[in-house]
Amino acid sequence: MPVIQTEELTKQFPSTTALDRLTIDVEPGVVGLVGANGAGKSTLIKILLGLSSATSGRASVFGLDVTKDGPRIRERVGYMPEHDCLPADVSATEFVVHMARMSGLPANAARERTADTLRHVGLYEERYRPIGGYSTGMKQRVKLAQALVHDPEIVMLDEPTNGLDPGGRDEMLLLIRRIWADFGITALVTSHMLGELERIADHVVIIDGGTLLQSSSTSEFTRTSQFLVVEVSGEAEAVAATLSSAGRTVKRDGTQLVLSLDDDETYDAVRDAVAAQGVGLIRMEQRRHHIAELFGAERADG
Repeated sequence: MPVIQTEELTKQFPSTTALDRLTIDVEPGVVGLVGANGAGKSTLIKILLGLSSATSGRASVFGLDVTKDGPRIRERVGYMPEHDCLPADVSATEFVVHMARMSGLPANAARERTADTLRHVGLYEERYRPIGGYSTGMKQRVKLAQALVHDPEIVMLDEPTNGLDPGGRDEMLLLIRRIWADFGITALVTSHMLGELERIADHVVIIDGGTLLQSSSTSEFTRTSQFLVVEVSGEAEAVAATLSSAGRTVKRDGTQLVLSLDDDETYDAVRDAVAAQGVGLIRMEQRRHHIAELFGAERADG
């Protein structure tokens, strides 16, 4: 059963339409909500949390109507906002305990859950330091911890890798994947960085200008194409020339060769060309589409 459903959901502001008849179903797992800045991602989350009202259409979380059951929905949801909203003069422990108490946990349970959650996000050793002295990555982890501390059934994470360097993004993405893999908590993750969600999401929803472009499993988005990628240990140009002389169309993609996979004999042609040049075959596999490529194609078609 979908944990989130929308039907013809529309949100209009005086100068723009943030959501335009958006209809989606979100199943349990890690779900990526992809779109450029201003695509309507944050607006959708606020409507789902009951913090903003839609102009028309319907939306539900766990089968609960967002217009009538906002408090009941928020009891079961963790929310990580996009922007920095943390108090600088309190420690991570104080802040997360406070958020746990706000979610209804008794004092002792709130302290225990806070310690466990800060350990999970990698802040246990730093838990008593004032948040104002934290790095951007540590602040993002505090926001993640407060979203998780009350053991929600789903977390809505708005641009959780914002401001992070590549290493920090990788660590955050791993934490998000573990939320589902280790604890069975569904994660709805927004991002404008398409490649990130391709790595961790089970399902991807792409919106642009508040309109649904595509909604599908990640495996369907990154489906295998009819091109063969070949990587050799040296003399790639010579291998390409040999394949061309055998009637194969070859393109260079950096250090790789990309061939049209016309038939099974393409594999034999690569084998023969590599052997003829006396180089090593490092990798040979069908190329996969990337979400970024498909997103660009959708926008071009539109």
